[in-house]
Order: sequence, then structure tokens, then C-alpha cells
Amino acid sequence: MSLSHFDAAGQAHMVDVSDKAVTDRVATAEGAVVMTPETLAYVLEGTAKKGDVLGIARVAGIMGAKKCAELIPLCHPLPITKVALDLTPDPGLPGVRIRATVKTSGQTGVEMEALTAVTTAALTVYDMLKAVEKSMRIEGVRVVLKDGGKSGRYEAE
Repeated sequence: MSLSHFDAAGQAHMVDVSDKAVTDRVATAEGAVVMTPETLAYVLEGTAKKGDVLGIARVAGIMGAKKCAELIPLCHPLPITKVALDLTPDPGLPGVRIRATVKTSGQTGVEMEALTAVTTAALTVYDMLKAVEKSMRIEGVRVVLKDGGKSGRYEAE
């Protein structure tokens, strides 16, 4: 298998998708921000100094997905038709679990947009809570579902 973002001479390039069929595509990614129970209490009680942590992180994740092609050099700009983010406080972690689903009808997939949505939301959670805990960790960021296009469906185990 070869890496599609390199040409025969080993130079980086944007993949030519002009001959690919336009199909409905979806990708879901997940990740988590791990923090102390005390920091999670700020999220649950809505008392973080900067405001509604989950609401602002949700909007940031949507914005991140829409700007993916501006951040990742070889990504194609895509007409995103949906971005949905779920941010769920989890006392068992403790922390916030983040899941993003992105949809489009196009010639290439939206895995990078889903990953960017999750990481942007996670970075926003960190930013909003760093005043109370600098040791938070962003973990487990991965694609859990991809469907559409020539390669078909992928689901993480």
C-alpha cells in the first residue's frame, strides 16, 4: 500500500479526487479530556470562570470541523452538511467524553473534519478549565466510524 499524499518522487501533494464519485459520507470521532473530580465539578455546576464549558466547546468543535482544510495542509475544503458534537461529563473517567459526527456528499471523506471537531472541542475544554487544573489530559482521539466512498464502511472495535 502506498501513501496517497505523496507522488512518485516522494513529494507531498493534494490527492486528485476529481475522478471519484460523489457519495454520501459520514465519519465519527471520539476523545476525552481527563481531569480531577474537583475540576469536573466546575463543569457539572456551571461555575467555570469563563462560562458554559460544554456549550462553548460544542460550538468550537463545529467551527473546527468547518476550518479543517485551513489547518491541515493537504485536506480538501468540503461542503459539510452536518456537524454534531456530544460532550458528556463522565464522573467515572473523571472528565468529559467528546464525540463528533460529520457528514457531506462529496468525493472524499470527512474523517479529518471529525477528528478536528473532537480535538478543537477538547482544547476548548482545556482552555476554559486550565485556571483550576493545568494537568488535564486529552486522550483517546480516534476515528470510530467512517462510511461512504470506494473504501466502504469502517467501524472501530
